[in-house]
Amino acid sequence: MSNDYDEFEAVIGLEIHCQMNTKTKFFGRETNSSLAEPNANIGFVDTGQPGALPVINKEAVKKAIAFGLAVDAQINETSTFDRKSYFYPDCPFNYQITQFYHPIITGGSITCDVDGILKTFSIEHTHMENDAGKLVHFPDFTGVDYNRSGAPLIEIVSDPCMHTPREAGAYARAIYSILKYIRTSDCNMQEGHLRMDANISVRLKGETELRPKAEVKNMNSFVNMEMAIESEIRRQIAFYRANPDKRIKTGTYRFDLEKKKTILMRSKESADDYRYFPEPDLPPLVLEQAFINDVKDNLPELPVAKRKRFVEKIGLSEYFADLLIDDISLCDFFEAGEKHCTNPKAYCNWVAVEFGARANAQNKHVKDLEISPKNIASLVNMIEKGTITGKMAKEIADIMIASPEKTPMSIAEGDSRFKPMDNTAALEAIIDTIISENPDSIQDFKNGKDKAFQFLVGKVMKQTKGTAPPPLVKEMILKRL
Repeated sequence: MSNDYDEFEAVIGLEIHCQMNTKTKFFGRETNSSLAEPNANIGFVDTGQPGALPVINKEAVKKAIAFGLAVDAQINETSTFDRKSYFYPDCPFNYQITQFYHPIITGGSITCDVDGILKTFSIEHTHMENDAGKLVHFPDFTGVDYNRSGAPLIEIVSDPCMHTPREAGAYARAIYSILKYIRTSDCNMQEGHLRMDANISVRLKGETELRPKAEVKNMNSFVNMEMAIESEIRRQIAFYRANPDKRIKTGTYRFDLEKKKTILMRSKESADDYRYFPEPDLPPLVLEQAFINDVKDNLPELPVAKRKRFVEKIGLSEYFADLLIDDISLCDFFEAGEKHCTNPKAYCNWVAVEFGARANAQNKHVKDLEISPKNIASLVNMIEKGTITGKMAKEIADIMIASPEKTPMSIAEGDSRFKPMDNTAALEAIIDTIISENPDSIQDFKNGKDKAFQFLVGKVMKQTKGTAPPPLVKEMILKRL
């Protein structure tokens, strides 16, 4: 925000709607997938047919509990379901089954990095509910696809504890990362698996009471969400500067990406408008502690702990640790091969950079190259042992791309090009020539300049066309000097 607005403080709360990746829907037995042909995965319950009764999906409950445990929240052994009435074409029975009065999860917190500073944000509660369908707009009409209707959701409601778009973005990205790592959701934002609503108000610094808020709905991009929040903050500040004795009207907004501004859709509904009342077709959900403990015992390593282990125990740079954590498929690939490699740092570089670049050239992910992580680990081990040089390894990597079934050892053994130079007499002659031709570098080396030594090594490697083992070259140059 501009320094012109230093006298104001924004107060932001997020509601993150996450579609859980269960095989079937929340209250029916239909396939939980929105990728099929429109209205292919629908049934009696999720289309609101008379007499159809909901049955709770046990796997959805497990996935919700897993999230609660991951954020150190309280898992309530008894929770209830309620009806939230609203009338839109994408809601076939004119109400949503949610948890308004007694949610399954209360509390919790998220710690995340905001521009290099660790900050903790509190969660008010997390509840379960079923999703609505999807409106599909055509030039002459609007259709409704009910494939998504009845999909299981958790809605993660933060406290109004964030004050900048960057904080909101960091919080949302941390939620996204946790949901991916605990396998609660695929988090494909293009398909609507993760949608965010932001509640935004602005007040003068020093004020303690909250002013009326605006809710910006249905954002499925972190960048767009940050832009929308900043736009709404500026709108409210401009209003209060022009009308210091007035308050904005509470409303529901959307973010217009082209205009880079929030647009009013409707006046904000209240809880009374939704006419919440206990769901008559579902009894209270009662959890045994043993059930909760079983979910806890099977909880995987969380992103923050994994990143710390990568940096402190494995020795990866923060850059590479973040690169892996941000891409769970790449992270899984790395961990599958790291245990077979003698140099995890080098292995990470080969996976993320060397094979990553080769995969990008084919518009693929590393995991889609059909090369096993163990084979890449074997390639790195061969470099570490001096069996091949780094230059040879790059050529072998190209062959592995073309023939994924081949191991690096079989490729090296079947081609004389991949035999390191072992004629020390010839290598010594080359080194003598390089040293005699570069007296300035020799003097620089004696003056303590390490780059001069690396220059000499590079000259020798170039002269031998990369066939000389680098450790041997370094050793022989040092002896000669």
